[in-house]
Amino acid sequence: MNTIYLKAYAKINLALDVLRRRPDGYHEVRMIMQSVRLHDRLHIAVTRTPGIRLRTNLDFLPTNENNLVYAAANLFFEQFPQSCGVNIQLDKRIPVSAGMAGGSTDAAATLFGLNRLFQTGLSLSNLQELGVKLGADIPYCLLRGTALSEGIGEILTPLPPAPPCHVLLVKPPVNISTRHVYEHLTLDETTRHPDIDGMIGAIRRGSLPDTAALLSNVLEAVTRREYPAIADIEDTMREFGALNALMSGSGPTVFGLFADRQKAEKAFYYFKTGPCGRQTFLTSFFQPAVCGTRQ
Repeated sequence: MNTIYLKAYAKINLALDVLRRRPDGYHEVRMIMQSVRLHDRLHIAVTRTPGIRLRTNLDFLPTNENNLVYAAANLFFEQFPQSCGVNIQLDKRIPVSAGMAGGSTDAAATLFGLNRLFQTGLSLSNLQELGVKLGADIPYCLLRGTALSEGIGEILTPLPPAPPCHVLLVKPPVNISTRHVYEHLTLDETTRHPDIDGMIGAIRRGSLPDTAALLSNVLEAVTRREYPAIADIEDTMREFGALNALMSGSGPTVFGLFADRQKAEKAFYYFKTGPCGRQTFLTSFFQPAVCGTRQ
């Protein structure tokens, strides 16, 4: 094998709780992570010439070590030197800086692909140990599906598949700094923490209404105050029939969960013809056949 095609799936946070700020500056979190079918595509080809050559379909994306795909390939070759190199084509569909782990999922797919191409025999846990050096979301992006994420995001417990539904994704035209959101997050006795255990129970029961009712993101305490558009999008999704809506990660993407396809499509066309048009997607949950495999 000297070439491989891969799909790198986006994620949303069905629930996101921040427990505390650690002495090392990282935040300890507890989250329910879920893959969705919106994905980027990667084509990796082995070349006789050593080195990493990365191309993308977006002119503004870096193609050097500042891109997580390049960084992942560089880390792999540092650990497993090869006499040859790779050409990587990255086709982005996941919005950039959107709270959906677009860069992390691309890096995860890169590590998976290189492991296959060069037959290094790394297990899922091996790849996760490698990936966490580049980002806390990468271990989950290698696992995918429905999972409880703890620690700084690297401690993962697979969960049964979340109840299927239609997922509307809308990224408003605002830029949000993850660092800014965490720096302005206040955790005290008034903080409303998500019911993570309750959501796990709802998922295990296969109840979409109960799962949707428990959507919660502690980071919204910052973003809803500073970016009213996020709350407006959530309210509009509910008006169109979403069981519930929430911001993913540190934002700004908002997702709505719909049981009814027609209602989801009406909401999709409403947002598609508005200012968020190019960053509006109608998708569904993605569940790998086996955790850590690729489809």
